[in-house]
Order: sequence, then C-alpha cells, then structure tokens
Amino acid sequence: MSDTAEQATEQTEEQVEERSAEERLRERRRGAVRKARRILWRGGPSRTLRERLAALTEAAPEVYDLDESVDIYGDGVVATLEERVATLLGKEAAAFFPTGTMAQQVALRCWAARTGNPTVALHPLAHPEVHERHALAQVSGLRPVRLTSEPRLPTADEVRDLDEPCGALMLELPLRDAGFVLPTWEELTEVVEAARERDAVVHFDGARLWETTVHFGRPLDEIAGLADSVYVSFYKSLEGFAGAALAGPRTMVEEAKAWRHRYGGTVFQQFPTVLSALVGLERELPRLPEYVRHARVVAAALREGFAEAGVAWARVHPEEPHTHQFQVWLPYDPDVLVEAAVRQAEETGTYLFTGYWGQGGPGLALAEVTVGAAGLEWTAEDVKAAVADFVTRLPGVSS
Repeated sequence: MSDTAEQATEQTEEQVEERSAEERLRERRRGAVRKARRILWRGGPSRTLRERLAALTEAAPEVYDLDESVDIYGDGVVATLEERVATLLGKEAAAFFPTGTMAQQVALRCWAARTGNPTVALHPLAHPEVHERHALAQVSGLRPVRLTSEPRLPTADEVRDLDEPCGALMLELPLRDAGFVLPTWEELTEVVEAARERDAVVHFDGARLWETTVHFGRPLDEIAGLADSVYVSFYKSLEGFAGAALAGPRTMVEEAKAWRHRYGGTVFQQFPTVLSALVGLERELPRLPEYVRHARVVAAALREGFAEAGVAWARVHPEEPHTHQFQVWLPYDPDVLVEAAVRQAEETGTYLFTGYWGQGGPGLALAEVTVGAAGLEWTAEDVKAAVADFVTRLPGVSS
C-alpha cells in the first residue's frame, strides 16, 4: 500500500473513531437528561416519542374539540391557532408556518415588494445571518446590511446613520447569540421611531418574544404593536413540536399565505403540531414570567458559586438575565466542560449544564442555560452546591 493510501486509511479510521465518540457522548447526554433527578430545564427533545404523544393526548382536549374534523391545508384547528396568535399579539391576522426560517423570508420579501427596496437592516448575530445559510439572499433575493458589530441590539443613532436606504429593519428580540439580550423599552421605541423616519417597515424576529414581558414591563400586544409584522415560534419556549406564526396587517398576511404555498409550506395536515402549539399557549405561556424571575435567582447563584469555588474568569451574561435564558462562560475547552457536566449527571443525578459548550475563544467556552418548570425546584443554595461539585470535576481542581 502506498504512503498516500495508508494516510487516507488512517484519516478515515480517525474520522470514524471521532464520529463514534461523538455518538457515544450524544447518547450519554440523552441518557443523563432522562435519568436526572435535578435539572434546570427538561425540554421536549429530551423526552421519548411515547412521552411526548402521551402528554399531547392528555392536554389536547383542554384546548380544542377533538371531535372536530382534522385540518386540511390550513383550515380547522390551524385557523383557530392563527386567530389566537393574532389576538395575543394585537394584530389583524396571523399565518401558521412549518418553520420560522420560512416565515421570516416570506415576511421580508412581502415587505420588499411593498416598499420597492429589498435591503434589510439587521444585526450580524441575527438568526438569518448566523443559522440560515444566507437564505435571505440565496432564496428570497433580499440584501441584508449590518447595523452594528456590538453584542447588543442596534441603537436609534445606528439606524439613522445607516448610509443607504433600507426597506425593512429586522430586530431579533431577544438577540440570542449575544446572550438573549434585550434593549430597554425606551431604547426599543426610539429604534422603531428611527426606522419610521427612514420610511422603513419594522419586523420583529420574535422567536422568543413570549418571554420578554417581564423585562419590558409591557403586555405582549403592546410590545408586538411597535412592529409592522412579528414572527413567533411555538417550540423554543412553549414546548410545541415545531412551527411558527407570522402576524401583521390582514392584507400582508394574505399575501404571505400565497408565498407560503409557493415555498411548500401549506402542508396537508398539521394537527399534531398545531395542537401542541395551542397547549403551549395554554400551559407554558402563563408560566414564562415565573421562569424569567427564577432565572435571575439561578444566575446570581451561579455567579456566586463560581466565585466561591475560585474559578478565574467565570462569567454569567447578562448578570441579571433579560429572559429565562442566559450564557455562562468558563475558562476551559468545551470538551472538558461537556464531559464534566455529563459525568456529574451520571454520578449524582444532578445535571447542571445540559447544553453543549461552544468555543468562545482560546481556552474559553460558553453554554446557554435555560430555566424552566424543573428549575423552579432549585434554591440558590442548591445551585451553589451543584457548582461546587461541578468544579471538582474540572482539571486542576481537587475535591
């Protein structure tokens, strides 16, 4: 065998071994979540098919008459969900979409046709720029322009100082990849006013808009009322199976439904997903403010716990979370932290950091923390005790 062939064989074996290691870790994480006696958030993806179906079967009769006919291409229960969302957000109408990616592309291309300008001003950390493979430009013919590189929402001055016209301003509320951060209510209203001064429409990427009411101190319809159109997700915070909604003026929503059909989003039957969304609106939406308030308790305890454990450069961001989600930064490589978190869960039944740790810089990693119903059982002392135990599993720290 030639040297080149041997090297290729070795690389293939290494790749297989690496994939196997990743698969084993993934299975360990899933098993740890299922078995954990104490966890801050036990989301839908961590449950089995049987568990999710059983939960939906139990809850669905509370939100819809199951003796009604199934939906066909968006009628029936789908229309009921659309009406409910429009009312909650204070908009004339809403349209259900299978994905948020599709909903936002459709919304922005509808506005581009109406304004005559395909330029969309947004943050470089916004979801379409980071997670959608340039879909706005590649699929919908839109032209994103960036307003700021700072890890926060753009300011009114940055909107005013944009050196070219834009048809739409898109604001992600909260801005997830910057730490689930939000502006103040005054800052948000000023940014919207600045866009209006430039004759730009305002679209909210509100995938997680549901949980912003505590921070803004305003009801949902007042928050959504600042924007011309709003997208919301049903699975990110409401524990639905999937799906999204786009809400706005009736004529714009009707146009969006035509584009939804063209994009392949008018699905024959969607009742399981739609029922799960209605259950989320009924059961999870009223509890989100409680989760947000308790996330602040958890965040403070994490910060104090790492300080007491003497971990240099441990950070919780924002220090007081704006929603029920926030970031934790630690001075270790991600694989070290993932292994420590899983091992703690396997050995103690306490799973403190369920999310993957991502690379935040050389020797620096970050993880997203979500506080849900399960997290309400944790006191500040419980969190600090879990931190103390977690730290003993890190390199260079003795128990």
